[in-house]
Amino acid sequence: MDQMPTKISSFPLRRLSASDAEAFRELRLEGLKNHPNAFGSSWEEEAEKPLAWFVEQLEQNIIVAGSTESGQLVGIAALGFHRALKQRHKGVLWGMYVRPRARGSGLAAALVEHLLDKARGMIEEVHLTVVASNEAAIRLYTYYGFRKYGLERRALKVGERYYDELWMACSIKRH
Repeated sequence: MDQMPTKISSFPLRRLSASDAEAFRELRLEGLKNHPNAFGSSWEEEAEKPLAWFVEQLEQNIIVAGSTESGQLVGIAALGFHRALKQRHKGVLWGMYVRPRARGSGLAAALVEHLLDKARGMIEEVHLTVVASNEAAIRLYTYYGFRKYGLERRALKVGERYYDELWMACSIKRH
């Protein structure tokens, strides 16, 4: 197992609710705009969505954020659930984004760990995709038990450039 930094995040974590929709929307759109190759969705698509769509995301997923003492969100990550009967044992970690000023603080690790803790007892496995060139994210996910199980070549196209995505999964089933 790769060794992760031992720095512990000083940003308190909390699950976002419908009342956080505007702040969630702002942070989500910032991530999509600043790192278009890191997300399957695009700024152009989500910027057009009404606030009610963001409220729906908050209600249908577990979305956790780290915030400053003043309450400003500086990092988010989400855990989504499959609705189909044969896939309800799996969840999807998505939407991970940490503002530049909070990077290196341990917040990303705290978000992943928190979501995996929430998932235990609810589902058996968590899946995610990550751009194959994002070495820092891959190290983080590997540290928390995610293993590569596939590679989708040219999974994303941003402008005229293609990006490969790794498919990763983490078993959280208790034996």
